[in-house]
Parts: sequence; structure tokens; C-alpha cells
Amino acid sequence: QVHLVESGGGLVQAGGSLRLSCTANTHTFSTWLVGWFRQAPGEEQEFVASISRSGDNTLYADSVKGRFAISRDKTKNTVSLEMNSLNPEDTADYYCAADGTGVVRGTRDYQYWGLGTQVTVSS
Repeated sequence: QVHLVESGGGLVQAGGSLRLSCTANTHTFSTWLVGWFRQAPGEEQEFVASISRSGDNTLYADSVKGRFAISRDKTKNTVSLEMNSLNPEDTADYYCAADGTGVVRGTRDYQYWGLGTQVTVSS
């Protein structure tokens, strides 16, 4: 059974940075499409960023474009989300999702999901 694990969440002041990481209990994760989603309290889950299986293509939500960067390290079997210039509106639980097929996308039809990591940005 595949398990995705997110890490790196925490409390940060507005304007600060955090780096989230996602890994899995299978090395084939390094060849999967990976996406990050977030869900703020009382809100619907929304797309944040996606990276292709090769790592050559990325996709970002308009709300994070220019502030967040998704990347992957195949040697470490990890996908990271570097988050800069954080503001209170970025406060949410952040989820990693993965799929063995397909191209970068912002829809929620990913096969595997992690349990999430909490990010809180104070003003």
C-alpha cells in the first residue's frame, strides 16, 4: 500500500518562508506526477502546484505564482514546495498527492494522497 508523507509545516510570521516536503514508501514515487493542494478552515480544498513525472514541467495556482516553487529530487525520492512571502491567506493544511500517470494538472483526480501538514501564517 502506498503512503505519502508530508513534512515541514509549522508556524511562521507573514513575509516568512517554509519548505514542505513529500515522500513515499516506494521509489517509483520519483517517476510520478505530484501535486500540492491546500485546505483552509471552512474552505474547499484548492490546487497549489504540480510537477511532472520528469520534473521538467510545473503548474501553479495564480494565488501562489511567483512566491511558491515546486521541485523534485529523484535521488532523495522527494518533492518539495518552497513557500516564500507567506501571508495569512496561505494558512491551511497542505496535502501532497501523486499519480503514476498523466501530466501536470490542478484537478483533484490524483490516485494517492497524504494526510497533510499544517501551515499557519501569523500577521
